[in-house]
Amino acid sequence: MAENSYFDEQKQLNTALLREQIKELPPFIKEYFVSIAQTNAVKTRLGYARDIKVFFSYLLANHELFYNKQMKDIKVSDLDSITPEDIDIFMEFISSYSRPDEKTEEGVIEYTNDEKGKARKLAALRSMYKYFVKRRKINTNPAALVDSLKIHRKAIVRLDFNEVADLLDEVEYGNDLTERQKLFHEKLKTRDLAIVTLLVGTGIRVSECVGININDVDFKNNGVKITRKGGNESTVYFGEEVEEALRNYLEERKNAVTEDPDEQALFISSKGKRINVRSIQLLVKKYSSVSVKLKKITPHKLRSTYGSNLYQETGDIYLVADVLGHADVNTTRKHYADIEENRRRSAAKYIKLRND
Repeated sequence: MAENSYFDEQKQLNTALLREQIKELPPFIKEYFVSIAQTNAVKTRLGYARDIKVFFSYLLANHELFYNKQMKDIKVSDLDSITPEDIDIFMEFISSYSRPDEKTEEGVIEYTNDEKGKARKLAALRSMYKYFVKRRKINTNPAALVDSLKIHRKAIVRLDFNEVADLLDEVEYGNDLTERQKLFHEKLKTRDLAIVTLLVGTGIRVSECVGININDVDFKNNGVKITRKGGNESTVYFGEEVEEALRNYLEERKNAVTEDPDEQALFISSKGKRINVRSIQLLVKKYSSVSVKLKKITPHKLRSTYGSNLYQETGDIYLVADVLGHADVNTTRKHYADIEENRRRSAAKYIKLRND
């Protein structure tokens, strides 16, 4: 198995899914997706295709101008018949709706969209309309006239020092697990400790963790090569605790039985395959639910914990942005605004206007 095959496989899978989605959309849509292929990752395009399909499905079922039509019957000129008010009504509709279960063809599936979900769908519609207006296929862009949704920033959940210690202790010893969980824990604890320690000790994304191969770990420089969102490679560096956890796991990994004898994945499942994102999410949930009971912890919360600790220690928002792989420092600043506010408040105590 080639070293970077995981990301190649994911890209191929998403490409196949995108093509299937495009087949289910009106024929004129294909040229739009061809046009954005050079500027948008395939995962982004797949999300756009799904969101646009929801929009057209809604029109077919609810808009009077589309009654008795099927998806393949929709023409690009039909986009001009949509008003900003139509899109406003659509945005309200997707707050909560149901659709037939296409996989089983029985029953329905309930869907909901929060502020971020609605914002993504509006962005997809704006992008689609902008393209066809630019190409002079239509005259109007009603999506551009719909007000952007206000995204309410949620408080960042992160672990304090003692909670990190409690979580790592639980991963290592499993004292609060059920008897059944302890059976699996004994077999997987070295791997699980390496995963959780790496996540909270470097701030990498769970998808980046999944994609690491054995040869990506460099103990000479205490660094690990990862593939960021968008496909760019980067090296993140780790401290002694992460090093110890990784070394212990790699000793065990040498004797692991894998489905593919040439499997290069660093972290493998109990079935001998590269571990997946969902499995890491579940193992973090398992350990954190008994060790940090008052907080709902996910791999992303471990990433937030690392970012918060690094910012509190250095006060360097640009360093945090670089290490976390944020393309825009404003993304980082938004996430850690509350810490930055506390730092500004603390500045007041250093200034005295009169001597005592």
